[in-house]
Amino acid sequence: AARACGSTAMNDRSSRSHMVLSVAVADHARPGAAPGILHFVDLAGCERTKISQAEGDRLKEANAINKSLSALGDVLSGLASK
Repeated sequence: AARACGSTAMNDRSSRSHMVLSVAVADHARPGAAPGILHFVDLAGCERTKISQAEGDRLKEANAINKSLSALGDVLSGLASK
């Protein structure tokens, strides 16, 4: 799927979405070897709306991106405290 992009005063081609790519890995040359999964994560960057001068749809996107990054931080903090 194509990533959503938009322009701001800070970046003329700013990613407006997160992406997770998971790759299953197996070693078929070694029977019984444990398979694994690699997760590659690309997060949309946190945006300071005063600096980026985001307005309208870009401002709504920036707020949603910042909110989702904050929620992810809460999850990671919770996992780390266990």
